[in-house]
Amino acid sequence: MSETPTSPNQDLPEAPQAGPLSQWLTSQGFDHQILGNDHLGIERLGVEPLALPLVATALKSKGFDYLQVQGGFDQGPGEPLVSFYHLVQVGGSDGASTAEVRLEVSLARDGDLTVPSLYPLFRGADWQERETFDLFGINYSGHPHPKRLLMPEDWVGYPLRKDYVQPDFYELQDAY
Repeated sequence: MSETPTSPNQDLPEAPQAGPLSQWLTSQGFDHQILGNDHLGIERLGVEPLALPLVATALKSKGFDYLQVQGGFDQGPGEPLVSFYHLVQVGGSDGASTAEVRLEVSLARDGDLTVPSLYPLFRGADWQERETFDLFGINYSGHPHPKRLLMPEDWVGYPLRKDYVQPDFYELQDAY
């Protein structure tokens, strides 16, 4: 039985195609990375930390004026931490449709874990950015209340990071 030879490029995944928002941002001169669509077909765009407020402001002016969720995730040991913002355009030009986009900022875990806060643009980012700081250690510069939200103020580490080592004992002094 003979096998047909495969070309070296056959096994490589295709590069993500620019979606409508990526094309619009490019036409407006905004640098970003095309990350492709997620499993629901929502366009994902990578931005550098300092470009985040500029890109978010541009998208807000285009009608993406609802911050559905902000959060973070850890891509694994030695991999970046990610802060993301999921923006929604409610009631498009036809008044009934919606559009969504997710902005993602990748941060080297051993580098500067600082992202400009989008609180001045989206007030709903307040507790969401605090939660992401509390659980992943991503700092949000310019945030008006940069302190822990869920964990005690003296907690050491960030419990949702994959490199987090749980302490053997932590005294819950005022829990009872």
